[in-house]
Amino acid sequence: MNIWLMIVLVAVVTALIKGAGPLLLGGRELPPRAAGVIALMPAVLLAALVVTSTLADGRRLGVDAATAGVAVAGVLLLLRAHVLVAVVAAAVVTALLRAVA
Repeated sequence: MNIWLMIVLVAVVTALIKGAGPLLLGGRELPPRAAGVIALMPAVLLAALVVTSTLADGRRLGVDAATAGVAVAGVLLLLRAHVLVAVVAAAVVTALLRAVA
């Protein structure tokens, strides 16, 4: 029963948060500074998800083969490699390190 209460509570809070913006702005445009911050949010959230899924296993932080794979992909993307090349390289590095360990 507690889990369903939590699900309903999260759904209600989410609806309130989503409704707060239009309610408070009333059809006005966001200030440029706020629009700039909102435009950066998806990249920041994606980075946070990648870091937590790469470095955390549920209870503790740790570095493993997946961390090395993500690092290789990051370096390749910084060097302007194609996304598919970076993903394949990350998978290969991760698989090789797991096979060795």
